[in-house]
Amino acid sequence: MGALADSATALVHAAGPFWLVRLQREEKLLPAAVVREEVGDRIAQIQAAEGRKVFRKEKMTLTDEVTMDLMPRAFSQRKSIEALMDERNGWLWVNHASAPRAEDLLGALRDALGSLPAELPDTRHSPAQTMSQWLLQGNLPAGLQLGADADLADPQEGGGEVRARSMLLDCDEIRSHLESGKLVQRLALEWDERVSFVLDKDLTIRRLKFDEQLVSANDDIEEDELVRRDADFLLMSETISELQTLLVKSFGGLSE
Repeated sequence: MGALADSATALVHAAGPFWLVRLQREEKLLPAAVVREEVGDRIAQIQAAEGRKVFRKEKMTLTDEVTMDLMPRAFSQRKSIEALMDERNGWLWVNHASAPRAEDLLGALRDALGSLPAELPDTRHSPAQTMSQWLLQGNLPAGLQLGADADLADPQEGGGEVRARSMLLDCDEIRSHLESGKLVQRLALEWDERVSFVLDKDLTIRRLKFDEQLVSANDDIEEDELVRRDADFLLMSETISELQTLLVKSFGGLSE
């Protein structure tokens, strides 16, 4: 596969063991107010021509007819969602916070490939309990540092929640909440001066941001912009894969 061009139409790209795929869909934008106005006009025409009321069932039929009539003239909007696949280690990351949208992409991949057994990683140790211990004891895995945000919650139904933002997490206030039984639900972390991110208790990685030094690592490749783009893609993909491997290992590895 050649280097990824600067084009929104490129749906698949590969470099080394990594594949970037994009699901792109075109959605028609037909405002409900436009439909209601046209339905109202047609109802008025019927009432004037036939001297009768238009009841609910007929209104629903008219709404369907108007929608079908107006759809070809509606504006189109393209929406896309991307996924990164690591063929070497069997990882797949979907770049979207919505679970239904992520499942749309997985469904499209299953249709294209015939099958795709994908599920969230299940680790031997509970991420919520393990991250809580990190905050209580300050014993983060090598290379990981605390960020400045955390969400805590009592596991009991109806228990309280705490959202810490832009604060020092290694403090008595946070430890007091944890000692009272609350567990980490989300935790902001930094890794090896390469990336910052927020980790959920289900191992979802959010707000992933690459360090500026990493982003500019391939700037010296000037002779071919597409070659540099390819090198950037490979570097970022390798970084994400290494981070995922570290996180799973930090929670005891995958369950059998």
